[in-house]
Amino acid sequence: MLNNFLPSEHVKSIFHITPEKLKEKGIKGIITDLDNTLVEWDRPTATPKLIEWFDNMREHGILVTIVSNNNEMRVKSFSDPLQIPFIFQARKPMSRAFNRAIKEMGLKREETVVIGDQLLTDVLGGNRSGFHTILVVPVAQTDGFATRFNRMIERRLLSFFRRRGMLQWEDTNDKS
Repeated sequence: MLNNFLPSEHVKSIFHITPEKLKEKGIKGIITDLDNTLVEWDRPTATPKLIEWFDNMREHGILVTIVSNNNEMRVKSFSDPLQIPFIFQARKPMSRAFNRAIKEMGLKREETVVIGDQLLTDVLGGNRSGFHTILVVPVAQTDGFATRFNRMIERRLLSFFRRRGMLQWEDTNDKS
């Protein structure tokens, strides 16, 4: 049961995930969370560095779909200028949105990774749905109201995994 909360991989930021590394694993698509994974939860648009990351994925033929529990206005206003498909009010960790995303991308589970900053939504949902999951350090050190409760539980899970040697990486403010 606890293994459902353990990510397949963990990285400091989305920028440590490259198309070359994904292709080595046979990955053709990304399902990614939005808030505190790609940008701070209160930042309305993508940063220039993030736009460059998306462009790099596109150039290498890696499909990206944003799957967020946030509302339509938030996700649409972020995704539309970038021409990135999205699913809002995803109800993660439920599997429906993950399944819809791979169907819309025309990919199989084994060709897709799930990237996110939360164990209780992104990692749990991705693992339960049979995906390779990548946990990133949250972009911001603050969270929206709904996420704060999840973070308390998440800290305990991360501590448990670290004590057992199952997770080596530490939270830092280093976003390079």
